[in-house]
Order: sequence, then structure tokens, then C-alpha cells
Amino acid sequence: MEPRKRPEYVLEVLADPTCVKDVVRGILHTIFFHRYFPSMRPSCLEVLDLTLPVVADPELETLIETRVGQLVRQLSSTSSPSGGSRGELGVRFFEKHRRKAGGLGGWLTGTGKSEEEVCWEVWKLKITLTTPRTETERMTLLRAEAPALHKTAMTIVKIVNRDKDHIPPITTSETNPFPYEILLNPRAEYDGKAIGFFS
Repeated sequence: MEPRKRPEYVLEVLADPTCVKDVVRGILHTIFFHRYFPSMRPSCLEVLDLTLPVVADPELETLIETRVGQLVRQLSSTSSPSGGSRGELGVRFFEKHRRKAGGLGGWLTGTGKSEEEVCWEVWKLKITLTTPRTETERMTLLRAEAPALHKTAMTIVKIVNRDKDHIPPITTSETNPFPYEILLNPRAEYDGKAIGFFS
């Protein structure tokens, strides 16, 4: 049986230093709002006069804050003289599969786990930080950011409403049936598992 191909979605984000943190947080929460399956009480975040959903889970919020903070520090430290820098965040969702018994099992792979995590969906946020040099540039960027954020949020909604067939069935009673990770600057992947990621 051929392994199912997992979808990968790429979102381009343009932001200025004053709101990059809130914009990226809002986009991540919007993705998780539609892919986080435990019962939750929704909350919201106001970003650039837009109301975006928030998953009010302390563990997830801490992870988002940590990765966004790392991204902002990286963007700030790599800013070019022309006033821009780029970074990327990756979000991956997994399902747990029972490993097939037999052979060398976990001995060869160095793990004694009876389960493996197989990635079923990937989101990539490609963030461009733009630092306006003049007041005119700042106003132009500010006017463009809100519609761009709205378009990104609506793109997420369209994708999650359109692409559902790849979501695995929930086969566990665990609070969160699908583990996830948020990675700073994902580099390469092999067979659904991370290689060369750093965070």
C-alpha cells in the first residue's frame, strides 16, 4: 500500500516590526483553531482591527509564544540595511501509528517505542519583515497589512473547509489525538519525520 501524500500549505506573510509578533501569533492560532480537536473554549485576538480565533490551551499558547519570540529575535538580528529580513515557521500535525512487530523492531532504529508519529499535514509560514524608512512607506505598509492578514485568515478557512479527506480518524481517547510541533526555519523532511530542523 502506498503511503498517503500529506498536504503542505504555504502562507506568505508581510509585516512590520511593530506588529509582526501579533500577526504571526494570530495566523498560528487560526491554523490551530481549525486543527486542534480537543474540546475547548474559544477566545479571540484583535490584530490590525481583525478578530482572529485563539485556542485557549496553556501548553499550546506557551509553544506559540516561544516560537514567535524566537522568530522575532531572528528577524531582528538578521535585518538587512535595506530594512528587511525573512524567516519561516513550520507547523506539523501527526497521527500515532502502532509499529509493526517483527524483525529487529526498535533495536535497529534505536527506539523501543511501539508507536510512531506520521505527519498528516504541514503548514509553512514564510514571514518577511519590512522596516519602512519613511513615514509614507510606513503608512503604505500599514494600509496593506490588515487586508493581507484578512486574506491569509480566509485562505486558512478555505483550505480547512475544502481539504478534509486527509485528516486521520480519531482512534484514541487522549485529550489531544494528534500531536503537533511548531518549528523555526524547517529545512528538510524525510518520510514524514524531521531531519535538519533546528529550533
